[in-house]
Amino acid sequence: MAIIIGSGAGGGTIAKELATSNIPVTIIEKGPYCESGESYKYYNQSPEDMDLLETTCVGGSTSVSMGNAVRSLEDYLIENYNINISQEYDELEEELNIHEMDDEHIGKGTQLFIDSAKELGLEAFKMPKFIKDEDCQICGRCAFGCPTDAKWTTKDHIDIACENGATLLTNTEAIEIIKENNKAIGVKVIKTTEENGEKIQKEEIIKDDLIIVSAGGVNTPKILENSGINAGNSFFIDGFVSMGGVIKDINYYKEVQMNAFVKGEHFILAPHFSTFITKQKDKGIEDKDILSIMIKVPDEGKGSIKNGIVKKENTIQDIQYIAEGCGVAGAILEKAGVDPNTMKSTVYRAAHPGGSAAIGEVVDTNLKTEIDGLYVCDGSVIPIAPGAPPILLILALAKRLSKHLINDILN
Repeated sequence: MAIIIGSGAGGGTIAKELATSNIPVTIIEKGPYCESGESYKYYNQSPEDMDLLETTCVGGSTSVSMGNAVRSLEDYLIENYNINISQEYDELEEELNIHEMDDEHIGKGTQLFIDSAKELGLEAFKMPKFIKDEDCQICGRCAFGCPTDAKWTTKDHIDIACENGATLLTNTEAIEIIKENNKAIGVKVIKTTEENGEKIQKEEIIKDDLIIVSAGGVNTPKILENSGINAGNSFFIDGFVSMGGVIKDINYYKEVQMNAFVKGEHFILAPHFSTFITKQKDKGIEDKDILSIMIKVPDEGKGSIKNGIVKKENTIQDIQYIAEGCGVAGAILEKAGVDPNTMKSTVYRAAHPGGSAAIGEVVDTNLKTEIDGLYVCDGSVIPIAPGAPPILLILALAKRLSKHLINDILN
């Protein structure tokens, strides 16, 4: 009845919602099914000239997320597209037990960040998380994949979908949507298997007349373009740097990452450890001596994904916003006790790719493409960079689309 391409925030959620409504579902996933703690092994190679963080495995990039769950673009979508996801946000916050973690999970470095920001007159908040406090061993490895499964990921939704009859095809890459008379009828895939230590690839066509592409902000426009849809004309990221310095034996690197935040007009700041900062330090400085802050900004979406090639331009505004955030982050670090002479920054990096199959350009307000039976639901449909973790936004859009599809199918 339905084929879902991708098992991340969008695809995993739709798979669960449809399967638990007794709708047959086939999930096509390019990567493998792995233990959560092994997710770091499946980070993708970044496009040329860009340090982009994405993974390819069941659960997608939710597997290596920090477990952050913030509402974003709620008013923007209502005002510009008449898309109201407030109810879906409410439902998700209850279903996933989204909450601020207890005081035992706020470490010394995070508390210094909060206290120092407040001393400077800034508003600092605990980050809403979908992490189970009782299972979290406070190891600082959120971005590698949770070793204790304390962090919710859409692998959990895929498991529920499969328990309710869904079929999961791993190591299977979707290449193109097959259509007839402007109606989707199937997906061309390449399945990879291994025999006697040798990888074997085989092309197949999986047929169905309801297809949801949820392959992510980079891969979705490639699939759509292969299928004759004009996608990938724009492309945004949430650009970020991590800036930090030395406080001997602070041991921040073992804390729950990004467990608090400060929201500026053009940036978000959150405590975040990066090994790249330690590598730049003088001999004798170790991971345990670093306190650092992520500065994340929404960019202007000056980019494209055409003919399989990812291109991205950093605008003057992008750089200005990063500079503003770094100035504030530096003040917080100094107030926390970091010696300004030890402060370093990572290179400009990228996360949360999207905008490449945007609402109003490639899909309508129900996330349907120009091809009958073909929908899109992942970061690619978000029309502007949220400048904040987009997982909850994608989940809300996926729940909204699921309700629309279930109503169409069952009624």
